[in-house]
Amino acid sequence: MSILYRAGLCVLIVLVLQSLGFASASGPGPSPDAQVCDPVADYYLGMEDYPEAIQRHREVIDSNPNNALAHYHLGFAYGLMGQHQRELSEYQKAVSLGLDDWQLFLNLGLLYLETGQLQDATEVLRLSAVLGPEHAEPHFNLALVYERRGMLDQAEQQMLLSLQIDPAQIEAHNTLGAIYAEEGKYLRAHDEWAELVAANPDYAPARANLNILQRVERTGLEGLSGQSGFAREP
Repeated sequence: MSILYRAGLCVLIVLVLQSLGFASASGPGPSPDAQVCDPVADYYLGMEDYPEAIQRHREVIDSNPNNALAHYHLGFAYGLMGQHQRELSEYQKAVSLGLDDWQLFLNLGLLYLETGQLQDATEVLRLSAVLGPEHAEPHFNLALVYERRGMLDQAEQQMLLSLQIDPAQIEAHNTLGAIYAEEGKYLRAHDEWAELVAANPDYAPARANLNILQRVERTGLEGLSGQSGFAREP
């Protein structure tokens, strides 16, 4: 990554975080020590023993309060326990300490999405996509946010970008079909779901959506419930 690009990226991150009300570090990022977490604490996180992971990460932070990665991992563990205020607080601390990991911003964006803060989710997921351009997940989730906001053209673009990075995403193909249908592009929606069913005969949502599409073509989107009423993950 060139020095000029990195400098411009840092400015972008600072501006976005300031618009969201985050305090952010003014330096180039956390020290190398602050980007290394305790392997035992992370072991319990990987083993899905979240209470023990929380305790272990709190001990790491007690001994090194500036460990940005430990704050991020602690927040992630809190989130998996459904403690979203604590999750957000730890993510904020990680950001304030200068951590600019694409996964941190992805999980922060998912938290905003889950709590209905769609504008904030949009900005943070855009940062995640910039920081992790080789990863499909930020584009996929940004597409979901745009879809939720009714910004269907942007949702379509982001889902196509996600599939360009990882064409094997079944859920992304299914959601792209739903976006096409919401845009009134019924032929594209049909083709997307038909191809998905042909490649994955046991994938029930795509089969259900082909049936729903026939009703939509007759009556329009009125009467569908939920996020457009199309079937998502089983």
